[in-house]
Amino acid sequence: MAEWFLNELESLIGVLVAVVLGFAIGFERKLRFKEAGIRTHTIVCVGSALIMVVSKYAFTGMDADVSRVAAQIVSGIGFLGAGIIMLRGQKMHGLTTAAGIWATAGVGMAAGAGLYIVATGAALILIAVQCICHIDCRLFRTKRYYQVKIVFRNVGDESARVKELFQTEHFNSLSIQREGENTVYHAVLNTDKEYSS
Repeated sequence: MAEWFLNELESLIGVLVAVVLGFAIGFERKLRFKEAGIRTHTIVCVGSALIMVVSKYAFTGMDADVSRVAAQIVSGIGFLGAGIIMLRGQKMHGLTTAAGIWATAGVGMAAGAGLYIVATGAALILIAVQCICHIDCRLFRTKRYYQVKIVFRNVGDESARVKELFQTEHFNSLSIQREGENTVYHAVLNTDKEYSS
């Protein structure tokens, strides 16, 4: 009886470790006003730890492949993460949050399996990576591109001059129209420099 109680208590410690680690990861996300914050990351981490504990101990002595229960966490969290990813205009949003939730599930699984040092180390690495990548440094800054529409008459070598002016090698799209004696170019190009109108 005492041994059974101690085993259950040890499993509960794994779940409590998952609570703390999930909370820590979620807190970092909350500070950055992300879609999934403290509650989501904590619940994912605890849920994963709990499923891992069930997978590890609930089927002892049975003729069953216990790894299949734990394997469903990965696909289940993948489904949850897919719901977070959204396309707004030309940009994809929520990819990092979805990946973070998936990694948090891994932390929960490690805690549920009793690998407390691995779980804690992984959680600290996740938080450190998120913090480092949000430092205002040119290396981590996402390059922004602007779309510029240009209309010009090609009398001499205007095409080359326009490319030199905007520091680009080619146009994204180009249409040419004849207006009497002149050739009018309608061009679109992408540039990382912002030009005020």
